This record gives sequence, C-alpha cells and structure tokens, in this order.
Amino acid sequence: MLMDSRDRNTKKNKDFITSVEFAWTGVKTVFKDERNMRKHAVLGALAILAGLIFQLGRLEWLWLLLAVFLVWLTEIINTIFENVVDMFTEGHFHPLGKKIKDMAAGSVLLTSLFALLIAAFLFLPKLYQFLVG
Repeated sequence: MLMDSRDRNTKKNKDFITSVEFAWTGVKTVFKDERNMRKHAVLGALAILAGLIFQLGRLEWLWLLLAVFLVWLTEIINTIFENVVDMFTEGHFHPLGKKIKDMAAGSVLLTSLFALLIAAFLFLPKLYQFLVG
C-alpha cells in the first residue's frame, strides 16, 4: 500500500551529511538484500586484485574501474526497478512488471558482458606473457 504524502515527512533534506548517510544506507541495503550484488562485489574485488598483481597501467586501471563500477551501478538500478515494480504490483504477477524487470536484468547482463570483455582485453595478454615468457 502506498503511503499518502501527509503520512510522512516530505521536506527535502538540506543537510549534506544526512544526505550522505541516507545514500550510504541505500548502498548497505542493496548489499544486505541482494545476493547478486554481493557476487558482483566479490568479482569486482577479484578483478581489482588481479589489476594489482598484473600491475596495470593508468589507462588500464581506468577501463577496469569503469567496468567494475558500471556493473555495480546497473545492479543497483536493477534492484531499484525490481522493488518499484513489486511495490506497485504488490508482489503479484503483471506482464508489464515482468517486462520492466527483464529489461533491467538485461542491462546488468550486458554490462557484465562488457566487463568480461574489458577483463579479457586487459588480462589475457598479461596472463599469456606470464605463462609463455
């Protein structure tokens, strides 16, 4: 059930620190509630560790961090869409809700494939060099 705007505080938050605290709560919530976010976080951390091991250059770091953070961001946005659809459909199946959820999940899939492509470009030549000579 949606809350009436009279039932809650609708004043815009003007305190920067409080805004950051709310944002940080959102990040913690997505990690706590979403198994896939935790998986993406572990894989992203492993990619960053690989970057340290293989001593990536400056531009390589930019590509790696872009890929990692894009996956994390799309997973958060996917979670937002899932929660909004569930809120409006009250957890019941709706064809439009399914379409929205599928498209949001598709954005995570495409971003993850982009991240894998970046990882292949960055790490396969370095791994080959390490193994061959």
